Amino acid sequence: MYEADEDRLSSAEQLAEYNPPAAATALSAIARDRTVGDEVRLSAAELLADVDPQSAAPACLAIASDRRVGDEVRLSAAELLADVDPRNAAPACLAIASDRTVGDEVRRSAAEQLAVLAPIA
Repeated sequence: MYEADEDRLSSAEQLAEYNPPAAATALSAIARDRTVGDEVRLSAAELLADVDPQSAAPACLAIASDRRVGDEVRLSAAELLADVDPRNAAPACLAIASDRTVGDEVRRSAAEQLAVLAPIA
């Protein structure tokens, strides 16, 4: 399954050179697909941020809020979201910081980022 995920990502990346809107659609689908590996989902979101930053925000939020995704990947998605759409990054950081199944260091990092993004939260 992982190889197929990598192939989808590679195809979407190549598509970005010729048809950015189609690539954005494909990358968004990969980033939001819960059957795709965590790292591939994050890579798709990162590429999406380059192709269409506005479309990257919902994809990053989906990854950061998904409790089945690894802690570090969730945090990376929240950080990427803060880069592309700081206004909407607070919910992603809050989802991580308030999730007791997430490791302490990652929760602390998310809480620190949340304090910067939304000091009143």
